[in-house]
Amino acid sequence: MKNIAIVSGGNSGEYEISIGSGKMVEKNLDSDRYNGYLIEIRNKDWFYRDGEGVKHEIDKTDFSLSLIGEKVEFDGIFNAIHGTPGEDGKLQGYFDLLGLPYTSCNVATSALTFNKYFCNRFVNSFGINIARSVSFTYGEHINEEEVIEKLGLPLFVKPAESGSSVGITKVNMDDELDEAISYAFSDSNRIIIEENIIGREIACGVINKGKELIIFPLTEIISKNDFFDYEAKYTHGMADEVTPAEIDTEAEQDIKTLSAFLFRQMDCKGFVRFDFILTENDLYFLEVNTIPGITEASIIPKMAEAFGMSTKDFFTITLDNLFSD
Repeated sequence: MKNIAIVSGGNSGEYEISIGSGKMVEKNLDSDRYNGYLIEIRNKDWFYRDGEGVKHEIDKTDFSLSLIGEKVEFDGIFNAIHGTPGEDGKLQGYFDLLGLPYTSCNVATSALTFNKYFCNRFVNSFGINIARSVSFTYGEHINEEEVIEKLGLPLFVKPAESGSSVGITKVNMDDELDEAISYAFSDSNRIIIEENIIGREIACGVINKGKELIIFPLTEIISKNDFFDYEAKYTHGMADEVTPAEIDTEAEQDIKTLSAFLFRQMDCKGFVRFDFILTENDLYFLEVNTIPGITEASIIPKMAEAFGMSTKDFFTITLDNLFSD
């Protein structure tokens, strides 16, 4: 039996979602092979809560746990933290120093993909379509009239580093731009202002099983809000998620092929979700989620189910990757 630390929480607006993801892993772990310990992380407070609700602090010198005088050491980490420090590479660097294997992408990949500005540039270097955009750092002068003239309306204002659509605003009128910029900067030191691409939002889930890549059935995301914002993502009934997506075979193959290509080029590991906008004439890369949500309401578990893979098997494959040659 191997001891697995399921790390959840984090320091971002995705804290509660991450806790839910961690509980989902704990619930569906193969108990014949793994002992799961749900670890909550919030700033400097790292702890395990036992069955009585008592908190036991993690020893950060070696990421171990003491329970009833017995030291619990972990064989591997199931990383279920969305946002910082679990999705941007910080926690991965810590585990690398300790020599502990983890389920998510490595430091370099996590840092690259979490920053939408850098990630978009990387993806575009292969000739893959991305939305036209401009980017600014905090304190930099922004000529709002020039931005609107260049990108048109509506447009999106996004923090460069965030997830679950936290800090994102769709700007429909020019007098809304200033507030949207301030809102995005409250979540990141760099923002992206991006043109609106009219099309269908399609998600593609990928998981590696050793050296084999498994591509899940595609999902079309149809938000009942103006876009797929935080409310639409996490409020029941606010979005339709159609799996498999009802798109033509050629478009389906293009999305799956491109997702597999990016998974390899980005040196991804574990399970990842790529999001695209499919227009009448073209395909645009939107973003990549290297630690997508895995609650009961999340997209990736539904993709796995449509593929014929149970949630338990999905998590077992994820963990087996840590201990396979």
